[in-house]
Amino acid sequence: MAEKRDYYEVLGVSKGASDSEIKSAYRKLAKKYHPDMNPGDKEAEAKFKEASEAYAVLSDADKRRQYDQFGHAAFDGGAGGAGGFDFGGMDMGDIFGDIFGDFFGGGRSRGQSNGPMKGQNIRTSVRITFEEACFGVDKEIDVTLKEECATCHGTGAKPGTSPETCKKCGGKGQVVFTQQSLFGVVRNVQACPDCHGTGKIIKERCSDCSGSGYISKRKKISVSIPAGIDNGQCVRIRDKGEPGVNGGQRGDLLVEVVVSRHPIFQRQDRDIFSTAPITFAQAALGGDVRIKTVDGEVIYTVKPGTQTNTRVRLRNKGVPSLRNKQVRGDHYVTLVVEVPTKMNSEQKELLEAFDKAMYGEKNEDETPSDEKKHGKKGPFGRKKK
Repeated sequence: MAEKRDYYEVLGVSKGASDSEIKSAYRKLAKKYHPDMNPGDKEAEAKFKEASEAYAVLSDADKRRQYDQFGHAAFDGGAGGAGGFDFGGMDMGDIFGDIFGDFFGGGRSRGQSNGPMKGQNIRTSVRITFEEACFGVDKEIDVTLKEECATCHGTGAKPGTSPETCKKCGGKGQVVFTQQSLFGVVRNVQACPDCHGTGKIIKERCSDCSGSGYISKRKKISVSIPAGIDNGQCVRIRDKGEPGVNGGQRGDLLVEVVVSRHPIFQRQDRDIFSTAPITFAQAALGGDVRIKTVDGEVIYTVKPGTQTNTRVRLRNKGVPSLRNKQVRGDHYVTLVVEVPTKMNSEQKELLEAFDKAMYGEKNEDETPSDEKKHGKKGPFGRKKK
């Protein structure tokens, strides 16, 4: 007889695995190797039995403790004081009812399924500008919503008639069936195929809504978008989704916000980043420059001798916090010194005069050794004295 594999190895989990990890591992293996999914496959059937045996031990705290101490001997009488464990007499109903609820079509009954259930959510989107995302805005969107049919008042039945109790499920919305498994009879529950879980049968349908009880209408919904919202985030509008089932609450409307790109500003969390051009004279001498922000233009005083790519910080000029719009991020501006690409003769003469005044006369006969002697070149090609 082949030697049994380690139960942890069978399920593919570590010895320190949690109960949820063990259950998840068994669920995957059981669905993969279940005989109903692999008819006539003896190898799959053997693996299913092996996985079920491993789960039966490791899912039980007391049996797992014995197995960790004595191994397989804990259940074959080979471990002193451990006693034996009879897999044949084990009740697998709880295991299958828990693990295979969705696999067999509904799981074990835990109450009637035709009780009130909340309707599904509806998703849509709205596009806003960068500034609207920063400071908030009210938008109006068009959405198709299901409204109660005015003819049948939501019953789905023709006026003068009423829905009847489903005979197949007796109005419970569920039917029970049993299935023979490798470990005994498993009791399963699924939605009634006749009434689809509602417990009611409509003999004569309403002509206006075709028996659904609802009519789709295009409606305008006002959406209040809060300040500080970011691209991809959603605004939830309560009770504007699909109608509930059997008197349940309506679902919600989820509006995804799409923020358009800005030609100047970029956002990272609550901070804004941009660049601002300054002239060489402004960079060298300092002075006031105008910088664009989401609040409009502001005056910033550039320090004398400012180099290109210098980053300055404008406090509290960023994006407001979603939780408190009074709390704002900062705006970081990179100052870039503009170099003229086209100049007339007068401008060139003035620039050469500046270069001469700044760095002295240029001697064309100087050699590289003279260059070392007299100093390096200045930014405009002249030698520094």
